[in-house]
Amino acid sequence: MITNSPIGQAYLNLWHINIGSISIEHWVNDGLMAIFFLLIGLELEREIYIGELSNIKNALLPICAAIGGMLLPAIIHLALNYGTPMQSGIGIPMATDIAFALGALAMLSNRIPASLKVFVVAFAVIDDLGAIVVIATFYTAKLSPWYLVGALVVWTLLIMLNRFRVMMLLPYIIGGVLMWFFMLQSGIHATIAGIMLAFAIPFSARDGDQKSPSYKLEHFLHKPVALIILPIFALANTGITFNADWIHGLVSANNLGIAMGLIIGKPVGVTLLCLIAVAAGICRLPSDLKWVHIIGAGMLGGIGFTMSIFITNLAFSTDPVTINAAKMSILLASLTAGTVGYLWLRLISKS
Repeated sequence: MITNSPIGQAYLNLWHINIGSISIEHWVNDGLMAIFFLLIGLELEREIYIGELSNIKNALLPICAAIGGMLLPAIIHLALNYGTPMQSGIGIPMATDIAFALGALAMLSNRIPASLKVFVVAFAVIDDLGAIVVIATFYTAKLSPWYLVGALVVWTLLIMLNRFRVMMLLPYIIGGVLMWFFMLQSGIHATIAGIMLAFAIPFSARDGDQKSPSYKLEHFLHKPVALIILPIFALANTGITFNADWIHGLVSANNLGIAMGLIIGKPVGVTLLCLIAVAAGICRLPSDLKWVHIIGAGMLGGIGFTMSIFITNLAFSTDPVTINAAKMSILLASLTAGTVGYLWLRLISKS
């Protein structure tokens, strides 16, 4: 709305004002989003220690769901864009926005089985981890080895503090800021430092109920991330300009790959790989879940939003026109996936 108003250009220019040597937009995407990634890492750490991922038998189903939900959307996008500059957008439809997916489930309340929420949390967290691996592997423009070594040295020192059971948060936060700086200079996206820091902070399954630093930091970050960081990210990155042929842009190969990947690839990929894994005896479906629930979870997995927009900025960093069109496709596809997924689960669930 603001972008297409009379003050739209001034609004867009605001995010490109430099603070130090970095624009406000980059401070948001490289700085504030590192805190978001830190929260994802802390959630993943908790799931590994005491959550659904702590038992390999329970973890296999959401792991298969996440793999299927990343592979098929990527294949769809690549099939439509192979050999063109747009193929670098392959990671865009692979992502799932865990916050919006869980928000849709929360609206269903007790209409759905409790294990479905656990399943969605687990596969969305693994999906986010997959997106982070994709970012680190495929969206590194240039690498400065010595800065990367510096980041790894700091991380090693923090791991040592963990092993010596240093339970104060301050040394980890200071080390995390230093690691973030080194990672920013290394060429690998600085937000990866957030994930690395999360796994350096001590978590005790025995004390996980409220004593370990990881638990305390995770619960402290929930509100700032949800109420401050993600809204600022949205303001900085969803400024979409509508021009005369904006509808034509939606049917480009790149945008079709994004939309089809999120709306079709996600639910089909999630369901298909879970079916194969269960049929092969690799894992089993929880007793209170049916396949229609898995399909609905896959539909909600098509809500890409935050992570998809984040990857879009990396994939097409020098092409604002492509970024604008891709964001439009992400928003429409995420809205469609979320609405259809919600209605599907509401329809099949008891009232």
